[in-house]
Amino acid sequence: MVGMGDWGFLTNHARALLYIANDPEARLRDLALSLDVTERTAYGIMADLTEAGYIVKEKDGRRNRYHIQVHLPL
Repeated sequence: MVGMGDWGFLTNHARALLYIANDPEARLRDLALSLDVTERTAYGIMADLTEAGYIVKEKDGRRNRYHIQVHLPL
């Protein structure tokens, strides 16, 4: 029997959106730790979400601030 820790209902992309919704100023490193993925994978997820238009990235000095486009359908 598979335990609940072995799977989940949400994809990493959905989990990334939830994380950014709670902390728009999150660092990529923090996102990667939260998702339990490498920073490279987290970067790829954010690039996917940005390319699809779900997230708009705004440069704020050396940091990025992310804005979720809530009007788009999930």
